[in-house]
Amino acid sequence: MENKNQKTDASCDMNKQIKGIVCDVKNCVYHTTHNSCCAGTIAVGPKDATCSANTNCATFKPKEC
Repeated sequence: MENKNQKTDASCDMNKQIKGIVCDVKNCVYHTTHNSCCAGTIAVGPKDATCSANTNCATFKPKEC
């Protein structure tokens, strides 16, 4: 079943690409073929992280399989 609220690379608003953000997560709906993010904004967490290994992108949404 298709979720019409999720964006795909084909429908990403390329004007919303976040300059300076490199995204290698190819199974995220906001990932572009240029290894960038078209979510417009991102949220990184959790707030109690003590090193980069403890962080993640809270904006991540998986592409449908």
